[in-house]
Amino acid sequence: MIRGAIIGLGKMGLSHTAIIGANPKVKLAAVCDTSSLVLSAFKKFSQIKTYSDYSKMLDEEPLDFVVIATPTKFHYPIVKSALERGIHTFCEKPFSLTVKEGEELVALVNQKGLVNQVGYHNHFIGTFRELRRLIQTGILGELTHFTGEAYGPVVTREKGGTWRSKPEEGGGCLYDYASHVLNLIQEIIGRPVKSSGILLKSIYSKGVDDAVYALLTLNDGTSGVLSVNWSDETYRKMSTSITVMGKKGKLICDATELKIYLKEAAPHEGLDKGWTTKYITDLAIPVDFYLRGEEYSAQLDYFVDSIINRNKAEYNTFEQGLYTDKVIEMLIDNSKNNHHG
Repeated sequence: MIRGAIIGLGKMGLSHTAIIGANPKVKLAAVCDTSSLVLSAFKKFSQIKTYSDYSKMLDEEPLDFVVIATPTKFHYPIVKSALERGIHTFCEKPFSLTVKEGEELVALVNQKGLVNQVGYHNHFIGTFRELRRLIQTGILGELTHFTGEAYGPVVTREKGGTWRSKPEEGGGCLYDYASHVLNLIQEIIGRPVKSSGILLKSIYSKGVDDAVYALLTLNDGTSGVLSVNWSDETYRKMSTSITVMGKKGKLICDATELKIYLKEAAPHEGLDKGWTTKYITDLAIPVDFYLRGEEYSAQLDYFVDSIINRNKAEYNTFEQGLYTDKVIEMLIDNSKNNHHG
C-alpha cells in the first residue's frame, strides 16, 4: 500500500480525495488546505491528518505521492517542494503559468526519475483514446484539416470576480477551457507550432477572455481551427469535440461517441464504407469507483499504478503539460501582436 496526500480541497481536490480514498492500493494519509472550515470537516468525520501548511505536511508525513489541486499560481512552488523531497506528483491543469517555471519542474522531475502527471482527464475517455488510435493507423490517409472545439456555460452574465476572472491566477477561457482542447489536439493529432488569426474575446468577463478562436498549424504541416467559448448557455456543461478530416474520410469525436466516415471500407478495423458510430459504452475504461465520470478515476488509477509498477507514464506527463502551456503562451503573444498591428 502506498501513502498519498492531497493539497488543495476545492471542487477538484475533493473529487480527487474521494477517488484516492476509495482506492484499495492507497492509504490517504493527509490533506492540506488553507480553509479552516474544510479542514474541520475532515477532522470531525475522518481519520485523515489535516494541515494548513503544505511544507509542514511534506516534512512530517512519509509520502509516496501527492495530488496538487490548488489554484494554478501555487503549482510551481508546491510541485517543486514535492519533487525535491522525492515525492511522485500529480498536478491539476494547467501545469504552470510561465514556461520558465514549467521547464524547471520538467528538468527536476526527469533528474529525480519520479512519476509525474497533469490532470488532462480527456485522455482517459475511451472515445478520445480510440480517435488517437485510429489516426495513428493511418485510416484517414493524408490529413487535410481538423477542428478542436469546447463550449459551455461557465460565465453567462456580468458578475463579480473570482480566480476564474484573473489571468495571473490561471483564469480565463484560454487557460481553463481551451487548454483541454489544445492538449487533445497536441497528443492526438500533432503538436501546434504556429498560430494566426487569434481572437481572445471578452463577452461578460472584465479582464479575461470568454472565447478563443485561432488557426493552428501542427508540426507535420496540418492546419486547423480552435474554437472555444465558455459563455455559451445552450450547453448544460462543458462539451469538447475534435473533428479530423483526411483524404480517405473523416472522424468526429466527443466524450460520448466517435463517428467514423470512410470513403472505402477498412476490413482490418471491421469498418464499412460510409458512416459507423462507436459509443463510449463500448470504449469506456473500466473503473472500480465512479465519480463525475470514469475518466477522473481512470487518470488517478493510472497514476497510482505507474508508481506501484514503476512504469514510465505515457499519458499526461509534465513535459506534455508544459508543451500545452507553451502553445497558450504562443496564442497570448500572437493576440498582443494583433492588437498592436
